[in-house]
Amino acid sequence: MTDPLITLTTDFGTASPYVAAVKGVLLAVNPAARVIDLSHDIPAQDVRHAAFFLASALPYFPSQALHVVVVDPGVGTDRAVLYVEAAGQRLLVPDNGCWTLLAQGSSQTPRVRRLAEPRFWRPTVSATFHGRDVFAPVAGRLSLGLDPEELGPPAEDWVRLQRPVPVRTEDGITGEVAFVDHFGNLITNIPGDWLESLAARGPVRVKVGDVEVSTRVRTYAEAAPGTLVVLVSSGGWLEVAVAQGNAARRLRAGVGAPVRVLGGTG
Repeated sequence: MTDPLITLTTDFGTASPYVAAVKGVLLAVNPAARVIDLSHDIPAQDVRHAAFFLASALPYFPSQALHVVVVDPGVGTDRAVLYVEAAGQRLLVPDNGCWTLLAQGSSQTPRVRRLAEPRFWRPTVSATFHGRDVFAPVAGRLSLGLDPEELGPPAEDWVRLQRPVPVRTEDGITGEVAFVDHFGNLITNIPGDWLESLAARGPVRVKVGDVEVSTRVRTYAEAAPGTLVVLVSSGGWLEVAVAQGNAARRLRAGVGAPVRVLGGTG
């Protein structure tokens, strides 16, 4: 590939030397690589946050991009490092399920290989920094055209994360908060079209824990500042927000908080 695109997603933090070290190793292998930072502010060791982030962002990238993901609480253990082709994307990831939400719903069967060839790694591999010593040199070599089949054997099994599944009930829908974004918006696991179909039958109420949110909007600006609102997120999920505010802080709610949609019975 000429001028290859490589993205980086880590929980290293933007002020750490670790991101710079990964880039240094990668660019030493292929100085022509275009290295794009997706995020280095994934909460530390939060694989589920990383999974939601990747599933929300990667579908918008060209298929020839290579995504290097180092959110890796199992570094130094016997967990595998994987090369993955899934949902039209290529990834280097730890085998902790961080990529599997991306693959859910895709018609493409994932192609997965376990990295097993130290000749493509740095000569000395730290037990605590595989991002620098394994992921980065392999990414550089892949960007130069290395055939992924040389990395190691096909993997037949891998860790899978499952998105919490909402449930339709007699009086509405039961779900939970799946992601909290930078603004404190609560993104749920309830599809927005479920909300819309229920609302088409009559008035609906949304409850986060014991707090009811009754104002439905299409955009944040439709409500007065400080108003708790329900809307459909850009990713197509039911979202609870505070206009010009922070819903997570206001409701003291985070990932896993129960969410119910009631009504729609006309």
